[in-house]
Amino acid sequence: MTHQTLTILNNTLIAPGVFRLALGELEPAVEIRPGQFVNIQIPGVFLRRPISVCDTEGERLTLIYKVVGEGTRLLSDMASGQELDLLTGLGTGYDLSLSGPSPLLIGGGVGIPPLYFLAKALIKQGKTPRVFLGFNKAEEVFMAKEFAALGAEVTITTLDGSAGKPGFVTDYLPKEADFFYTCGPLPMLKAICSKTTLPGQLSLEERMGCGFGACMGCSIQTAEGPKRVCKDGPVFHREVLGW
Repeated sequence: MTHQTLTILNNTLIAPGVFRLALGELEPAVEIRPGQFVNIQIPGVFLRRPISVCDTEGERLTLIYKVVGEGTRLLSDMASGQELDLLTGLGTGYDLSLSGPSPLLIGGGVGIPPLYFLAKALIKQGKTPRVFLGFNKAEEVFMAKEFAALGAEVTITTLDGSAGKPGFVTDYLPKEADFFYTCGPLPMLKAICSKTTLPGQLSLEERMGCGFGACMGCSIQTAEGPKRVCKDGPVFHREVLGW
C-alpha cells in the first residue's frame, strides 16, 4: 500500500453515469497489479471510495467509475488540475499464471475496467484472452473498442438486444476453455459459476471502510470461513467462495 497525491488530467463522461478519470504523477516505483484497487479520499465525504484500476502507463493512472452516490457524484464534478489523495496497490490481484493460452475474461458494468488491465498483462505473456462484456442496452456500452484494439476477441451482449448479442454474457460462454477471470455484479458472478465448471478467479464488489483490512466492514462468509474483501480479496478463487 502506498499513499500518494495525484493530479487529475481529465475526468470524462464515457457512458450514462460512467466516467473515465485519468490521474498523473503516479510514482514510477509503485507496482500495481491487475485486479488491485485504489481508495480515494474525495473532498466533502468521510470514507474513502474504492475503485478498481483500469490501467497504468508510466506516471498515468486510469480509473473508470460509475456515479452511484454522493461521493462519486462529487468526484464527477472535479476538474483537471485538482488533486486527489489516494491509497494505491490495495487488495489481491489476478493470478496470471493460472490460465492457459486463451482465458475467458467476463465483465459486467463497472466490473469491466479491471479486466482491461488484466487483458493487457495476459497479452504481454503471449496469451489471447477472449472477452465477454455485458450491458443492459447499447448506450451503456463502453471500452469494447479498447479491448479490440489490444487484439482481443470481444463479444458484447445487451439485455434488450440493441447492441451485440441479445441476453446475458453467460448465454454465450464457450465450453472449450480452461480458465476464466471475471468482475461484475454479484448476480452475474453467481450465474457464471452456475453455468460453467471451469476453474476461475472472481473479483467481488463490496462496500469498504478502511480498504486495508483493519475495520472488518467488508467481511464475507466463504468456504474457508470469514474473509475480508479488501485484504483477502477482492479477487478470490471460485472454490474459496463455494459457489
